[in-house]
Amino acid sequence: MSEELIIAQGDKEAKYNLLYTQIESLTHNENDTIAKMANIAAMIHATFGFWWTGFYRVVGEELVLGPFQGPLACTRIAYGKGVCGTAWKENRTQVVYDVDLFPGHIACSSASRSEIVIPIHDNTGEITALLDIDSEHLGTFDECDRMWLEKIVELL
Repeated sequence: MSEELIIAQGDKEAKYNLLYTQIESLTHNENDTIAKMANIAAMIHATFGFWWTGFYRVVGEELVLGPFQGPLACTRIAYGKGVCGTAWKENRTQVVYDVDLFPGHIACSSASRSEIVIPIHDNTGEITALLDIDSEHLGTFDECDRMWLEKIVELL
């Protein structure tokens, strides 16, 4: 691994560490999930400058757009469709290096090149929402992002 990549990875880790502490403090006494989602999306988006950062909520048999930062987004996504629907169906985080190579990718924006989607569970283990983040660059997301974002959504 190159020295520049190691330094960049360390910077990313430090950003997530600080971000987590800030989100934890901000959401500690807030009971409204939508309010928490709105602030979490804004904080992640401002910290990393991703193309699109937001939430999809499970409403019946589909995902419905929730609070987000970035350009227009798909309003509804079916179970098992695209990266978000796949994360919901498989009940696991999806880290996609190149969305154009993901079978059935839904192109809400042609500028999106890589994506990470994290399921959010309630106290019974049911998925209630998803955190979806898109980048306009290939290969933006890695194990560091997965680990920290999974930790962040536990605050919901």
